[in-house]
Amino acid sequence: MIIAIDAAGGDHAPHEVVKGAIAATEEYGVNVALVGRRAQLETLIRCYGVKPSLTIIEASQVIDCNEPPVQAVRSKPDSSIVVGTNLVRDGIASAFVSAGNTGAVVCSAFFNLGRIEGVQRPALCSVAHVDPANPFLLIDVGANVDCRPEFLVQFAQLASFFARGVFSIDSPRVGLLSSSEEEVDANLLVNESYQLLKKTNLNFVGNIGGQEILQGKADVIVTDGFTGNIVLKTMEGLGDMLHNLLGAEQAFGISRYLRDTALVHYTQLACMVGRMDYKEYGGACLLGVKGNIVVAHGRSQAAAIKNAIHLAHKAAQTSMVQAIRDSMYTSE
Repeated sequence: MIIAIDAAGGDHAPHEVVKGAIAATEEYGVNVALVGRRAQLETLIRCYGVKPSLTIIEASQVIDCNEPPVQAVRSKPDSSIVVGTNLVRDGIASAFVSAGNTGAVVCSAFFNLGRIEGVQRPALCSVAHVDPANPFLLIDVGANVDCRPEFLVQFAQLASFFARGVFSIDSPRVGLLSSSEEEVDANLLVNESYQLLKKTNLNFVGNIGGQEILQGKADVIVTDGFTGNIVLKTMEGLGDMLHNLLGAEQAFGISRYLRDTALVHYTQLACMVGRMDYKEYGGACLLGVKGNIVVAHGRSQAAAIKNAIHLAHKAAQTSMVQAIRDSMYTSE
């Protein structure tokens, strides 16, 4: 099994991407193909002085983070994003990970892999590990800004398939993100989606208010891509802020004066802050296309890249695409 990684995408490419790929090969035993400019990547690998199971796939072009996605994908067929996606399409790689232009990754997957039959809109599904015993999925986090109620119902189905396949949750609880848990206290999209979700065979638990996102009331939280992206970035910002407040030196100074229960609570808080870090979950899976695609954060460094590769590997190992295809077929 080979996991392809976009070595040219992201704020810290290619150096942090290569370091993350090396860490993934050493920690998880996966084979990784770096997609980018061969000469540059060979030099970096030599600099790190290791010989991991890395392959290099030449890609002479790079799609910048500010380029219009559709135009960029069509005008740069030898970009690392398009080449990486095509490795999945051609069966050379089992999954592709990119921290590059999110829109371009989604467009490339849509154009070159295609949608699974029955899927109206592929969606980005993010994994949050705030409670390690009960991770939850947030979908959509950016692939679809404008949505119809039937799209949200299908997002819930896709994430439920993912929760069962990757996290072995037999009957994932599905919650609909709203301003509150009240059925009528919402906009038209949420109200209509609520009524449709009640009619499905999903384990629908109702609306989830913003204050309840981190309370473990649902295994899957569904929303439109615009709202989901804001929620995800708010959680990342909160994690960054708390991480800075609980910096290593400051944390050591505070913990010296804590005892018993206070020290236990402080340690629990520090652990929770660490789990809110976007580096811990690595990226979001693009569900609904005919291939395993993981979109990592644009500012991903080595740890985030390593975990994104691990997520892609898990999705490929569990045959997630085939599971979704089979589930879509039986649900029709």
